[in-house]
Amino acid sequence: MGKSRKPRRSAADLASVVESVDGGLAELIPDRDRARAWTLLIDGAPQSHVDLDDPAHLSFEYQRRLGHVIDLVAPPGKPVQAVHLGGGAFTLARYVAATRPRSTQQVVERDAALVQLVRRELPLDRAARVRVRSADAREGLAKVPDGWADLVIADVFSGARTPAHLTSTEFLDEVRRALRPGGWYAANLADGPPLAHLRGQIATAAAARFAELALVADPTVLRGKRFGNAVLVAADLPLPVAELTRRAASDPHPARVEHGRSLRDFTGGAVPVTDAAAVASPAPPASVFT
Repeated sequence: MGKSRKPRRSAADLASVVESVDGGLAELIPDRDRARAWTLLIDGAPQSHVDLDDPAHLSFEYQRRLGHVIDLVAPPGKPVQAVHLGGGAFTLARYVAATRPRSTQQVVERDAALVQLVRRELPLDRAARVRVRSADAREGLAKVPDGWADLVIADVFSGARTPAHLTSTEFLDEVRRALRPGGWYAANLADGPPLAHLRGQIATAAAARFAELALVADPTVLRGKRFGNAVLVAADLPLPVAELTRRAASDPHPARVEHGRSLRDFTGGAVPVTDAAAVASPAPPASVFT
């Protein structure tokens, strides 16, 4: 008889992992409903959800919306070259690797201690072509070759706020430099009433001369009724707005897509943000995480 195998432990059998990282106190909380899934929190704020057995599963609302962008950036299954600014638990890089095998990806995550924690506790698939660089997002982006990326995703938060230097036209000029012709940019933005930050980010993307813009968000967020996330999508070629709208509307938490005139009306008289005037995104109210 062969040797008996020791049963693989599931997340539900394990205790949380708590460790100090550069950005605060990191916690990996096991998902009691999925065998090898975990939620990453930093100082109590949810950052990422990862299912090691099913990396194509996206739990968080905003990550599902970014997943739709990934699905639509190129024909289904086609490998892409992607840059992720902000790593978290590498959820979206894992998603790209699972849904578009042979993709080549770069993850830029400033928190080196967090990168070590995630690599140890939630290791990447060895077949995934993912390079992780511990650096500031803008400094890491500057090292990406001109025209290298099919997709740049910005999902960077420090203390639950997007750093000021990642909100400006100068930053988006660097994004455009890294994108190939026809490439897409997507950003996870967070704001609440009166939505000044969100409107300013749309104006900034327009000032960076992206020909096509779309915004995906919960209608209550767009109406300024509550604090929440919105995904900004920018490209130089026409976006598949109808398909993005269909996918966003069919999510467990449906979202609305603003595009064209409705997006311009939403932006109102907001002015582009420059490095000289940039400020971090607003801090979420304490009630968001309770």
